[in-house]
Amino acid sequence: MCSKLLRYFSPLELALWLGSTTLICVAFLAFDRESVLPLLASLIGVTSLIFCAKGNPFGQLLMVIFSLLYGWISLSVAYYGEMITYVGMTMPMAALSMISWLRHPYQGSHAQVTVHRITLRECQIIALLALVVTVVFYFILAHFNTANLLPSTFSVTTSFVAVCLTFRRSPYFALGYAVNDAVLILLWTLASVNDVSCLSMVVCFSAFLVNDLYGFLNWRSMERKQSAIPQES
Repeated sequence: MCSKLLRYFSPLELALWLGSTTLICVAFLAFDRESVLPLLASLIGVTSLIFCAKGNPFGQLLMVIFSLLYGWISLSVAYYGEMITYVGMTMPMAALSMISWLRHPYQGSHAQVTVHRITLRECQIIALLALVVTVVFYFILAHFNTANLLPSTFSVTTSFVAVCLTFRRSPYFALGYAVNDAVLILLWTLASVNDVSCLSMVVCFSAFLVNDLYGFLNWRSMERKQSAIPQES
């Protein structure tokens, strides 16, 4: 099983995963050492990203687990927007995306999904829905006195766009998550002012950012290769 996984991932992907997990563990030892839940969530999250970068539906299953853990962590620092977003939106959308990816295997292999080239119409619909979600959640988060309201609201927006693109199997989902990672780096940096252990989450999402950028590049490469053999999307 282990040797099969080693063959499945490229040397670059293995180095990216090992580097990310090592960095997360070092950050845990440096800034926390007590809260095991953020460490577990970070390791599961970064592992999900390397599978998602390959277009493997298993990555979405891991994202469901990460969303539950991260929602609980966010609740502990009054980031209600993060909790609502990941538990109420990212988790169910990851489950739906897993089903969507499983229903659209590339050449019959569930190890890679068929990439979908998103249309202008789909982009317009997602943009309109994102605007509505942003306005609605701004007032919801304000009502609950959410910490760092504006970046928290923007995090909801970027997460919504990312999950929609994930469901539609567009390479740009990874770019959407990369933008979300940048927002989360800011949010957890602000939280670390009062609790230095939150710096471990800053490191976590910094690792996520690198992995999502790689995911975008790899999906674009997958798209080019798959376009040579037309597939039903």
